[in-house]
Amino acid sequence: MGNPKAFLEIHRQEAGYRPIHDRIHDFGEVEQTLNTRERKLQASRCMDCGVPFCHWACPLGNKAPEWNDALYQGDWELAYRLLTSTNPFPEFTGRICPALCEKACVLNRFNHEPTTNREDECAIIEAAFREGYIQPHTDIVRNGRKVAVVGAGPAGLAAANALNLMGYEVTVFEKNESAGGLLRYGIPNFKLNKAIIDRRLRLLEAEGIAFRYNYDVSGIAGVSGYDAIVIATGTPTARDLKAPGRELKGVHFALELLSQQNRVLAGMEFSRDERITAKNKDVLVIGGGDTGSDCIGTAHRQGCKSVTQIEIMPKPVEGPEDPQNPWPNWPRTLKTTSSHEEGCTRRWNINTLEFLGENGQLTGVKVQEIDWKPNPDGGRPLMVEKGKPEIIKAELCLLAMGFLKPEHPQYPDHVFVCGDAHSGASLVVRAMASGLETAKKVNEYLTK
Repeated sequence: MGNPKAFLEIHRQEAGYRPIHDRIHDFGEVEQTLNTRERKLQASRCMDCGVPFCHWACPLGNKAPEWNDALYQGDWELAYRLLTSTNPFPEFTGRICPALCEKACVLNRFNHEPTTNREDECAIIEAAFREGYIQPHTDIVRNGRKVAVVGAGPAGLAAANALNLMGYEVTVFEKNESAGGLLRYGIPNFKLNKAIIDRRLRLLEAEGIAFRYNYDVSGIAGVSGYDAIVIATGTPTARDLKAPGRELKGVHFALELLSQQNRVLAGMEFSRDERITAKNKDVLVIGGGDTGSDCIGTAHRQGCKSVTQIEIMPKPVEGPEDPQNPWPNWPRTLKTTSSHEEGCTRRWNINTLEFLGENGQLTGVKVQEIDWKPNPDGGRPLMVEKGKPEIIKAELCLLAMGFLKPEHPQYPDHVFVCGDAHSGASLVVRAMASGLETAKKVNEYLTK
């Protein structure tokens, strides 16, 4: 702990976003970076707490006090070694993780100015790539065993990386044309530039991992001859909304828009009928989570006329604290993203009744304000009507209501399931942690 008074003398400083008038015209990353001096000062604010709740809150168990101190001292290579001792891909979490560690930071409880762990780890890993600290492992001793990983999302990549470094011959099977899962096909480029994923993939390939793309494995029948199989296929089925008019043109799942836009930016072409675009349209997003937020930012960059986001649940608590879920737990408070800042009408306690259209094309959505009352029998609260039905004008409606947890058959002992495929939809950092834990289980199984 190089400066024991830093947390008293230095305020939290975030890098912030590019100006709105600039960023909405392209898909470049919206987040900026601090210079080296300011980044070191932010790292110095970490107090090296006796009980590091940041470490407790992080699914990966990141040792933030250790690498923050190394960063403050200017030892970027040590900071990189400490960071990657628990986190295989800090360039991903450093950009898109909600930073559970920061909400659990003692400084968040003290003055709501936690250490900038997420930005610090992104700065560390970028410096490591820039300075050449990261080189392919060429001394891996192979043990003669082969493992197949089905799915190249964050969980699958984390498992494949760990198993490869243990000496296993790893082949990753991916149904899409490239690896990354939701990192590539769900998260917009303005949050995660896909060149960041490609850079990591080149490293994994150089270390011996084989990738087979456009390979859709049905169950485990399409994968044979491996000593173990890891299923990391995520949650492919989005939650649907079976309201009248669902079949109208203009009603899409959120990932239909997001994945297509990312593919367009990668150079793929779509016909006019296939193309999903918000250009010159009033857009309605149903679902108040991060995926809905990504749809808002994408709609702005495509040139929409307006965006409205509705959520069936009540409006979260405003402010830094959540009385129902106090520190050091994650506070369920109102979140305003960079996409929301770009312009959006947000409404809560809104139920969708019907999709309306003319000549097969969506023109609006009938909704109704509702309220929630306690269930006398316990369990989920009861929904009751509150306002009169109304129509929200929309030529494009995006369903961002989450994903269904997959159901799996009883697999043989040599098959393991990890990530969202195991737990249901969750955070990238939790998927990575699950991939690492599964790699350990595979190793234990194969070395019995």
